Amino acid sequence: MWFYVYILELKNGKRYVGCTANIKARLARHTKDHVTSTKPHLPVKLIWCCSFPDRYKAYEFELYLKSGSGRAFAAKHFY
Repeated sequence: MWFYVYILELKNGKRYVGCTANIKARLARHTKDHVTSTKPHLPVKLIWCCSFPDRYKAYEFELYLKSGSGRAFAAKHFY
Protein backbone atom coordinates (compact mmCIF):
# COMPACT_ATOMS: atom_id res chain seq x y z
CA MET A 1 0.00 0.00 0.00
CA TRP A 2 1.21 3.49 -0.85
CA PHE A 3 0.69 6.68 1.13
CA TYR A 4 0.50 10.14 -0.39
CA VAL A 5 1.53 13.55 0.87
CA TYR A 6 -0.13 16.33 -1.08
CA ILE A 7 -0.38 20.11 -1.24
CA LEU A 8 -3.54 21.91 -2.26
CA GLU A 9 -3.84 25.55 -3.22
CA LEU A 10 -6.97 27.10 -1.71
CA LYS A 11 -9.15 29.83 -3.18
CA ASN A 12 -7.62 32.38 -0.78
CA GLY A 13 -4.10 31.58 -2.06
CA LYS A 14 -3.01 29.63 1.02
CA ARG A 15 -1.76 26.05 0.96
CA TYR A 16 -3.14 22.93 2.64
CA VAL A 17 -0.85 19.96 3.34
CA GLY A 18 -2.32 16.51 3.88
CA CYS A 19 -1.55 12.81 3.89
CA THR A 20 -3.73 9.89 2.80
CA ALA A 21 -3.69 6.29 1.62
CA ASN A 22 -6.25 6.98 -1.14
CA ILE A 23 -5.46 10.21 -2.99
CA LYS A 24 -8.42 10.06 -5.40
CA ALA A 25 -10.96 9.61 -2.62
CA ARG A 26 -9.34 12.29 -0.48
CA LEU A 27 -9.34 14.84 -3.32
CA ALA A 28 -12.99 14.02 -3.99
CA ARG A 29 -13.78 14.72 -0.33
CA HIS A 30 -11.99 18.07 -0.56
CA THR A 31 -13.78 19.15 -3.74
CA LYS A 32 -17.22 18.05 -2.45
CA ASP A 33 -16.77 20.19 0.70
CA HIS A 34 -16.59 17.23 3.11
CA VAL A 35 -13.35 18.46 4.73
CA THR A 36 -13.93 21.10 7.40
CA SER A 37 -10.60 22.89 7.01
CA THR A 38 -10.90 23.40 3.24
CA LYS A 39 -14.69 23.75 2.95
CA PRO A 40 -14.76 27.57 3.19
CA HIS A 41 -11.90 27.88 0.67
CA LEU A 42 -13.26 26.04 -2.37
CA PRO A 43 -12.32 25.48 -5.09
CA VAL A 44 -9.07 23.72 -4.26
CA LYS A 45 -6.33 22.79 -6.72
CA LEU A 46 -3.82 19.97 -6.34
CA ILE A 47 -0.39 21.50 -6.89
CA TRP A 48 1.91 18.72 -5.65
CA CYS A 49 1.75 15.06 -4.61
CA CYS A 50 4.35 12.46 -3.63
CA SER A 51 3.96 8.76 -2.81
CA PHE A 52 5.69 6.81 -0.04
CA PRO A 53 5.74 3.03 0.50
CA ASP A 54 6.01 3.58 4.26
CA ARG A 55 3.14 5.16 6.25
CA TYR A 56 5.42 6.61 8.92
CA LYS A 57 7.75 8.26 6.41
CA ALA A 58 4.74 9.85 4.70
CA TYR A 59 3.37 11.24 7.97
CA GLU A 60 6.85 12.44 8.99
CA PHE A 61 7.18 14.31 5.69
CA GLU A 62 3.70 15.80 6.06
CA LEU A 63 4.65 17.05 9.53
CA TYR A 64 7.89 18.50 8.14
CA LEU A 65 6.02 20.36 5.36
CA LYS A 66 3.79 21.92 8.03
CA SER A 67 6.84 23.29 9.89
CA GLY A 68 8.48 26.63 9.13
CA SER A 69 11.47 25.13 7.34
CA GLY A 70 9.19 22.68 5.52
CA ARG A 71 7.00 25.52 4.23
CA ALA A 72 10.13 27.30 2.98
CA PHE A 73 11.37 24.08 1.34
CA ALA A 74 8.01 23.54 -0.38
CA ALA A 75 7.86 27.13 -1.61
CA LYS A 76 11.33 26.81 -3.12
CA HIS A 77 10.90 23.37 -4.72
CA PHE A 78 7.22 22.65 -5.38
CA TYR A 79 5.57 25.89 -6.53
